[in-house]
Amino acid sequence: MRNKSPEAKRHRLIYLLSVAQRRLQRWMAAQPSSEVTPAQAGLLFILGKQDGVLMGEAGAALDMGPAGISGLVDRTASARLVERRADREDGRAWRVWLTPKGRTVLAQAKTDAAAVNAALTEGFTSAEIDIVARWLTSIQDKFPRNPISDPTRDPED
Repeated sequence: MRNKSPEAKRHRLIYLLSVAQRRLQRWMAAQPSSEVTPAQAGLLFILGKQDGVLMGEAGAALDMGPAGISGLVDRTASARLVERRADREDGRAWRVWLTPKGRTVLAQAKTDAAAVNAALTEGFTSAEIDIVARWLTSIQDKFPRNPISDPTRDPED
């Protein structure tokens, strides 16, 4: 169901979403307590929940392709926050593990993320934030990572 009201066209949601994402990432990366980029923090969060994930699984969780996750793991390993090890069952696959330094940085990243989330939600009710979260989540369903093109679909619908 599409929202075709005149008000929906005035919000410039694509622009607002893009600017918000860029400003937030730049702000987070510039914080003195930040030892990692937002992407690296995302990788640490994944490994904090399940250490030793396959690189492909980490890439899927971060919505990254093979080249993107490989570069991210390389940069994060260079910072000695993670290490890459060959999978025991499949020698072609690699798993990523947190290092002791990575665990320390993860703890700080969690603290930083909690502060950012508090700033993002300040001035809004819990119900309003629930709607924003639902809307942002719906974008992933409406615009999947690998969309299958449908030649019968009308782009104006």
